[in-house]
Formats: sequence, structure tokens, C-alpha cells
Amino acid sequence: MKNFIEEVTWRGMLHDVMPGTEEHLLEQMRVAYVGIDPTADSLHIGHLVGVMMLKHFQLSGHKPLALVGGATGMIGDPSGKSNERNLLDETTLRHNQNAIKAQLARFLDFTSDAPNAAELVNNYDWMKEFSFLDFIRDVGKHITVNYMMAKDSVKKRLSSESAEGMSFTEFTYQLVQGYDFLHLYKAKNCTLQMGGSDQWGNITTGTELVRRKESGKAYALTCPLITKADGTKFGKSEGGNIWLDAERTSPYKFYQYWLNTSDTDAEKYIKIFTFLSKEEIESLIEQHRGEPHLRALQKRLAEEITIMVHSKADLENAIKASNILFGNSTSDDLKDLDAKTFLDVFEGVPQAEIPQSEIESGVGIIEALSGKSGFLASNSEARRALKENSIAVNKEKVTEDYQITSKDLINGQFVLLQRGKKNYFVIRAV
Repeated sequence: MKNFIEEVTWRGMLHDVMPGTEEHLLEQMRVAYVGIDPTADSLHIGHLVGVMMLKHFQLSGHKPLALVGGATGMIGDPSGKSNERNLLDETTLRHNQNAIKAQLARFLDFTSDAPNAAELVNNYDWMKEFSFLDFIRDVGKHITVNYMMAKDSVKKRLSSESAEGMSFTEFTYQLVQGYDFLHLYKAKNCTLQMGGSDQWGNITTGTELVRRKESGKAYALTCPLITKADGTKFGKSEGGNIWLDAERTSPYKFYQYWLNTSDTDAEKYIKIFTFLSKEEIESLIEQHRGEPHLRALQKRLAEEITIMVHSKADLENAIKASNILFGNSTSDDLKDLDAKTFLDVFEGVPQAEIPQSEIESGVGIIEALSGKSGFLASNSEARRALKENSIAVNKEKVTEDYQITSKDLINGQFVLLQRGKKNYFVIRAV
């Protein structure tokens, strides 16, 4: 048995823990769960802290349960929210659950016959047959309204700052989550629930239910909500959430997100989002502080997490794609990019469309640079740039007599024009 509490403490992943939890975990193999919201068919990096905690729990010799909140997803957790969420139907929730399990399997061992193999559970399975009358009789009577009103998530929504107020549905959320803990305590011998620090109130409602209904002892542990040093929200980019699904966030964009973290954040994130040892991380931090311009910390963080979420091949492609803008890449490197990664790399670069038929017949480089695209203001400016040897097609320098044809098309649809080192333009064949 490894000391799980010790591990998450040095990694900066511990916010609150109920007294006695550490001793409880050192006695024997224990079962713990983390709840995951199934409102999309992919996790995003905001979910990763909980997933990493489950993985560390498993590596410490304990059994992790990933609870997909099919029932609670139909209600909506008020914690940290200023208004109510959209509710999902069962078909959508099942689809999302299957997609989430496939992503979790990259982190957790679900398939071995080890006693601490992970399990995926869905609270919809035990809540769907529960009648309202049974619920208020068997669960509601054990928790007072005074107890529920004292929770921060409830107080915030009932305060004068909240224009929305709080529906009865949301008010009962903590009872439903508390019942999950009680059910898993009885069915799976689960004695610990983990979550973000905003979940402390909901988790302790569960420990209270276990105490009152079963005269049992259950424990609570939370991790800090991840923040960024500049005050902006962790896990968001200008385009929205950073997803684990490659279709939603390409491996290139995923890699870039971690590569662009600040020095302060990189020191914090490398402890939380990798499984590197304490010694290796301390050595990397020391190296980085000595030569911050080399960004060794950000590079290692981005590499480790991209391989973990995607694959080594995806990491290599992401590095290759990054070098296209900032390194000495070739036309072959460009042609290796899939269409989505190409568009991600050249996001925001101006584009013009030229009919496919014209490109097949051949478009002169001067015409392509000015009249057809507007990249350069005039034919004379195009000629001058070509004489200066500053024009490249797909990263290769060209002269005035060059013809763009279908052989230049990347993925059968793009041509990259470049003037000097930093001025790019994309022609799209249509």
C-alpha cells in the first residue's frame, strides 16, 4: 500500500480531508468514487484532476469507482452555478456514458482481474426505479432542511446576489448525491468520496447519511479548484473548452494549450497532470528556473499529458505541426498534416478560394499572390517580392515562372503561400 494522502499532498491536490481518512486508507484496500457529469460525450481537462485522483488512488493499491451522474445529470448540480442547466434524455446520457468510459480507460485499469480494478457506475441505474414517495421517506427524513440550507452552494443561490433563485429540483441535488454515497457504501463497500472543493457540502451530506442510516463511518476528500496565475479560467481557450476528444480539440491544439502555460502554472500543473516522480519534477523545476527561456517544464508537461490523453504518434504530429510555424519545416511536413490540424495551425491566417478546375489547369504565381488572392496588393509588388526571393509555396521558395497546380494541394484542398518568415496566406481549392 502506498500512502495516497501523502502522494496527493505533495502534488498540491489536497484541499480538505475529513479527520481519520489517512489512517483509514492505510489499514487495507479501500473503495472511493468521484462523480463525473455526463452532459457531453467527452471529458474536458477540467475533469482531469478528478481522474488523476482516481488513478493515484488505484496506484496506491485501492479500488476506484468512476460514477457517471446519469440521474444527477438530469437535475443539475447548483455548486458554483448561477443558473439551472439543460436536462438530458436517457438515450443521450447512455451515449455520453459509453464515450466517457472509453476515455477513462486510458487512465484507469477497468479490465484486469486485480481486486482493485476500476469500475464505472451510473447513478441512474439505482435512481430510476426510486419513487418520489420512497425517496422522501427513506432518504429525506434523515437530513433536516436546516442542515441543507447551511451548505454554501445553497446559500449562494438563495442570496440577494442571485436573481435566479433556486428550484426545488436543484435544492434536492445534495440529497440525491448523498444517496449515491449511501448506495455505494452498501453495495460496493465504498467509504470515501472525492471531488472538487466546491463539492465538500454535497460529499459531507453523503457521509452524514451513512452515519444516520447505517451507523457507518464514511470519509470526504476534496482537491483545490484549478486556477491560472493570470486569473483566467483553467481549461478554457478562446475557442471554448479543451476537450479530451480529438474531434473536438485536435491533439495539436491540446498540445499547444499546455505548451503555452505560464512558468508559475507549469510548476503547479506538472505535479497534478503527470505521473512523474517527485525527484524528477524537482529536477525539472530547478533546470527550468535556471534557463526559463528553454521552456523545459512546459515542453515536458505538454509531452506527458498529450501522450497520456492521445498517443505518442499524436504528440509527434503535434510537435511537427508546431515546428511548421516556428521551425525549419519542409513541404513534406506540411503534407503530413490532416486537414483539421492544418486549419488549427493556420487559424486566423487570411484565406481565399480558387476553383479546383483553375488550379488543375495551373495558376501563375503572380496571379495567385495578387489578383486571385489579394495576399499582395498588386502584380508589381508580387514581382518585387519574387525577385527578393521572399515568396514560398508550401514552405519552398519559388520564382516568377512558378505555376500552382494540383500537385501543390495539401490534403487535396490547401496551398500555403508565405512572404518572409511570418506572413502567411492560405488558398483553398473549391
